[in-house]
Amino acid sequence: MASGIGSISGPGAVDDKRLHADGVDATTFPTRVIEKLHDPSIPFEEYLHYAKITRQEEDRLYGPGSDFVQGSGPTMTFIKEKVLRKRVEHRRQSVPQPRLSVSAQGEGQIVRPESDSGNEKSVVEKKKFEPVTISDEEWVQASRAARTATWGAVFYLITTDILGPFSTGYAFSQMGLGPGVTLFTIFGALAGYSGYQLWRMYLQMDSDRYPMKGYGDIAFRVYGSWFRHTCNLLQSFQFFLNVALIILSSGQSISQLSKGQLCFIVCVVVCMIAGCIVGQIRTLQRFGWLASWAVFLNLFIIFATMGVMAHSPPNYQLYAASNPDFDINNPPPVQVSGSAPPGLGIVDNVNGLMNAVFSFGGATLFVELMAEMRRPMDFWKGLLCADILIYACYMVYGIYTYCMQGQYAYNVSYQGVSPYGWQTACNIIGLITGLIAAVLYGNIGIKVLYNNLGRDVLNLPLLESKTGKWIWVFFVPIYWTLAWVVTQSVPQINTWIVLVGAGCILQFTYTFPPFMMLGFKCQRDAMLPGEVYDPATGTVQHVDSGIQRWWRGFQKEFWWNMFDLIFYLGSVVTCILGLYAAFTSMVDAYKNSPNLSAWRCESPTG
Repeated sequence: MASGIGSISGPGAVDDKRLHADGVDATTFPTRVIEKLHDPSIPFEEYLHYAKITRQEEDRLYGPGSDFVQGSGPTMTFIKEKVLRKRVEHRRQSVPQPRLSVSAQGEGQIVRPESDSGNEKSVVEKKKFEPVTISDEEWVQASRAARTATWGAVFYLITTDILGPFSTGYAFSQMGLGPGVTLFTIFGALAGYSGYQLWRMYLQMDSDRYPMKGYGDIAFRVYGSWFRHTCNLLQSFQFFLNVALIILSSGQSISQLSKGQLCFIVCVVVCMIAGCIVGQIRTLQRFGWLASWAVFLNLFIIFATMGVMAHSPPNYQLYAASNPDFDINNPPPVQVSGSAPPGLGIVDNVNGLMNAVFSFGGATLFVELMAEMRRPMDFWKGLLCADILIYACYMVYGIYTYCMQGQYAYNVSYQGVSPYGWQTACNIIGLITGLIAAVLYGNIGIKVLYNNLGRDVLNLPLLESKTGKWIWVFFVPIYWTLAWVVTQSVPQINTWIVLVGAGCILQFTYTFPPFMMLGFKCQRDAMLPGEVYDPATGTVQHVDSGIQRWWRGFQKEFWWNMFDLIFYLGSVVTCILGLYAAFTSMVDAYKNSPNLSAWRCESPTG
């Protein structure tokens, strides 16, 4: 079988007028060029063109029947270094050649030495957008060297990110058994559908020539720069609040371990310092084994707390800490409601709903995970296995916790068991799994900030460069310290879950995917037979534009598009309800709970 790699560029592809501002003749540099990844002049059809070629090549290299020998991260890195070193050695054997320099925006630059008379030093000249003499095959090998994750590793990473059933019992106590089961099922199915949408768009727009690195890349290629910046800003905010939330829950665990004898500020600082240390891990591949441990440790907590709840009463003391009027000496019996629990209002019901949203919200990471996969086509395997396991755990554990503890179900359920020994054991394990999840959030959050704010605005070097690695070392402690400040200022875990769920997670998991899929399919399906990308000119000739063109694409799969539109509008309404409930709960919590104040030694858990 022919390689097919050379067809990615071809002699005609370099004759792209966008890339030759200096009028360089294509015949002078007939090889691979480096383009800006966020160039608004690149037509939508060009992304589809090169994505199709890349998927075919991935199937040839890594699909069934391929002769690829799976290698570890260092092995793939060696391949990349070998490819580039071979090019350098070839250049040294000939006349002085231009050397490659990559600008902060991803633009290719040539540093060309020009010899003066005699033995005088050369004069260096830089030209932007000048093609780089690296062959297509060498570029593709180097580009794929960083993609090492398999669908099994992705399964563990998704499960580590999403599997957090310790708020499901509390969610059922706010919604009731019937509505809880119904809403968890609906949101679980819709979360799986949203993941499928992101996967399909990624496969049809990612390529070796224009690789996708984050959620904002899909947004950019469908709607443009404005939506990319919106997604990147919201994504960074979500990951930051996720880190803050885990710091808070881990601090509560340490406070319980010390029986309240250790100042709560110190408890949270310990978690922050641990995150600063473990957060120095930069690549997701190295999180694979940590993530696998986190999954099994979480499963242990699930089974352990289920056994403890069956043989011990709820933690009435913990319940009394957030309910001053509660009589701990004469607690009411456990109550389980099949419908909406009596005495609760719409705000309480929506709070429970937002916990369901928070439970299934993991789509924010999906593009980053696919970007590090050797074969993104296999992403659906990891997604399906993770969704099935997560849904089963949520249903079994949430229903069981609510039936055992009723209205006393606490958010972070293992802190709501009464035997101190089991509290201690589960808190220690929860600290480990929480730290792993927080480091994963922080890792992606920092990368999103670095690649978009640092690279685009501040012109920082590549994160893989030596300088970029040192910037990472110094930036991680700053990131975690800021998260600690936010946590200590508003130590209210229920409110944070609702706020993050409604303001961020709901958007990335339920609102943005159908919105982007509508735009993607309208543009893709509006293409007429003659409207194809021409690699020779780098252009596409459209017959029409505007509303007429979008409506033609919308009609191609009318009923499916209508479902996505209704899905999108429903998510927007749910977002508004969630934000209202979050801010209302935050105000009420400060009024009714004396321990909920900023920068106090008293733990919010009592």
